[in-house]
Amino acid sequence: MKNLFLVSILSVLFLQSCSQEAWLSGTLNLKEADDWKPMVYLVYPEKFEAVAQSFVGKVLDSAQVDEHGRFEFKNKPGFQEHVLLEIVVQKMGEKYPNRLLNKNPETDNYFPLVYKPGDHLVVEADIAHFQSTFSIMEPSQKNMALLELRDLRSTAFKKHLEGQQDGHGDDEDLLERERNQYEFRKELIDFADMAEELMPAMVALRWASPEADYERIAELAYAQSRKWNSLYPEHSWTKELASLVSKDNLPILIGDTIPDLQLPIKNNGAVNLMEILKGKKLVLLDVWASWCAPCRVENRNILVPLWEKYNTEGFQIMAYGLESSEKAWNNAIEKDGAHRWLHASHLQGDQNSFMETLRLKTIPANFLLNEEGVVLAKNLHGQDLIDFVNDYLANP
Repeated sequence: MKNLFLVSILSVLFLQSCSQEAWLSGTLNLKEADDWKPMVYLVYPEKFEAVAQSFVGKVLDSAQVDEHGRFEFKNKPGFQEHVLLEIVVQKMGEKYPNRLLNKNPETDNYFPLVYKPGDHLVVEADIAHFQSTFSIMEPSQKNMALLELRDLRSTAFKKHLEGQQDGHGDDEDLLERERNQYEFRKELIDFADMAEELMPAMVALRWASPEADYERIAELAYAQSRKWNSLYPEHSWTKELASLVSKDNLPILIGDTIPDLQLPIKNNGAVNLMEILKGKKLVLLDVWASWCAPCRVENRNILVPLWEKYNTEGFQIMAYGLESSEKAWNNAIEKDGAHRWLHASHLQGDQNSFMETLRLKTIPANFLLNEEGVVLAKNLHGQDLIDFVNDYLANP
C-alpha cells in the first residue's frame, strides 16, 4: 500500500512538472543558423551599467532550441517586481552566454525586455538577425516602448553610422564621423527624453553609449539624470545614472562658468584664463595637439580664416596643446599658421592639470566663452563653428 501511495505521489509530481506552463516561449527562424548555437540564454543586468554590456549580466537560465526552432523557459524568475531581462543567442564557439553585441542593430544578438511577475511571454526572431527581427506577442506598454526604441536605433544607425566602420578615416572625414556619432546618440537620448517608462529610457541611454562614456553628450545625459531622478528618486538605476553623469564626472557644461585656469602661455609665462577673457566678446578655448590630424585640419581650414575675419572685433583664440615635445608643438603652430593666436601647454602630454580640471579625455575639444567665462557652446567644428562665431559676433 505504501509503495502504491508513493508511486501515486511521484506520478502526480511528474505530471505537474510536465504540464508546467512556460512563462517565456518562442520560435526562432533557423535559416542561416549553421553558425549559431541552438540555445537561448536569459541574462539579468543587475545594475544600470550592466545593461547592454558584455560579460557582466548574470546568466539566470538557458533553453534548448529544437529542430523546429521552438524553445521554452519554465523556471520562473524569482522577482517580485518589474525587471529588465536580456534574451540572448550566441554563435558557435562562444564561451560566454552573456556576451552582447552592439556593433550593428541588424545582427546584434540580444533583445532587452521587461518582465513582471505573472507574465507569459511569447516571442519570435530570426536567429541570425536576432535583435532586428525580435517580436513579442501582445507586448506590454513597456515592451512596446522597447520595440519602438529598437526600430529607432536601427533607423538612426542606417542614417548616421552605417558604412563608417569600413571607412578609411581620412583626416577630413574624422570630425564628420564624430558628428554622425553624436547625432546617432542624440536620437536615442531624445527617445529617453520623450519616454514615460523608466526602463526603456534607461536602455536608450545605455545604447547611446554601451561603454558608459558620456563625455561628448554630457549635457544630454545630465538632463536625463535630472528628469528621471525627479520621477523615480529611489530607483537604484536612477541613483547609478546620477552618480555616473554628475557634474563632478562630466566636462564643464554649457551654461556653467569655466574655472579660472592658470595657463603656461608660450613665450609669455603663466596667465590666468580670466585675464585673457577681459575685454573680449568671444573666446574660443581650443584643446588640440600637434599629433591630432583633425585638429591640424581645423587649424588651417577653420581657425585661421575665423581669426583673420574677427580678431579685430573682439574674437580671441586660446589654444591649449597636449604636447610632450616643444619642438613638435612649435613646428605645428608655424606650419598651420596658428602663430596668430595664443598658445599654452604644460608639455606633459595628456596627463596634466588642465585636462583634469576640465574633466576632458578626448580631443579635439573646444569651449566658446563670453567675457565672464560662461560656456556658450562647446565642441563645435567645421561649418557649425563658423556659423556660431558669425551669428554671435553679428548679434552679440
